Amino acid sequence: RLVALGEGFPNDPDLGSAEALLAAVPDDGLLLIDGLAFGVMDCWAELHGGRLRLYALVHHPLALETGLPERVRAEFSMRETKALAQVRGVVVTSAVTAGELVENFGVPRDRIEIAMPGSDPVPLASGSGAAPCILSVGSLTRRKGHDVLVAALAGLQDLSWTCRIVGNPAFDPAFALELERQILDHGLGDRVILAGEVKDARQEFAGADIFALASRYEGYGMVFAEALAHGLPIVGCAAGAVPDVVPPAAGLLVPPDDTEAFALALRRLLTEQDLRSSMADAAAIAGAALPSWRETAATVASFLEGRA
Repeated sequence: RLVALGEGFPNDPDLGSAEALLAAVPDDGLLLIDGLAFGVMDCWAELHGGRLRLYALVHHPLALETGLPERVRAEFSMRETKALAQVRGVVVTSAVTAGELVENFGVPRDRIEIAMPGSDPVPLASGSGAAPCILSVGSLTRRKGHDVLVAALAGLQDLSWTCRIVGNPAFDPAFALELERQILDHGLGDRVILAGEVKDARQEFAGADIFALASRYEGYGMVFAEALAHGLPIVGCAAGAVPDVVPPAAGLLVPPDDTEAFALALRRLLTEQDLRSSMADAAAIAGAALPSWRETAATVASFLEGRA
């Protein structure tokens, strides 16, 4: 069964509630705990790891979140290393994250299973039908690089386009406010819409023409997979696992934090219709080849059962 351990980055009240819930699990219980919580549950893991069958699901280590003070980053790294030392195995979403855990967190490779997130079949995007719509989906945090996207768009005002940025502003309110001011300072208030969080982003993908996200790091990048499934050409950054998700034929990937290169990639997709069409076709083919959620679940279940 599923147990909710709070939302967003862990805080002390959520952590206390989570530890109390999990401490009540009977001896020999099997737990697969999401890394967003488990990464700071080192003390609890050391106390209960011996009596429970503990597994962690790591999207990417907490210490790799962009913009953390060095003191916080070092603490997260130390705590997650200690927590992961107590588990029987770790499920990760990409080979990049697997390598990160082996190299920097002391997890033996034979305790790691790579299970790419699943994808549901969806209709291909039909587009905006007017000026090309650039869609970006990701929480309004510095790691997602929306500031790079907005800066790039500021240099493309000679072209016809609109942009929708879909994402929860609650994880980093200061950055969300900074992003809003950046949009206004560049005179983009009527072209770039901060749409907030949506329960189901499929409608957003369906009405888009291009997907663009300037993430500074991704442990996998589910929204890139969603963009592929909808047949959208992509502009992104060659950061973390993004190059493993986005085939070269389906998108243009540039170095992280390179606003000029990001703007040039967007300009190409906005002005070169043949390129945009060919990348949309390649994205649809790649999206159709993504694993289903049933396949992902079977991979995880087999790993847990094999090590129980």
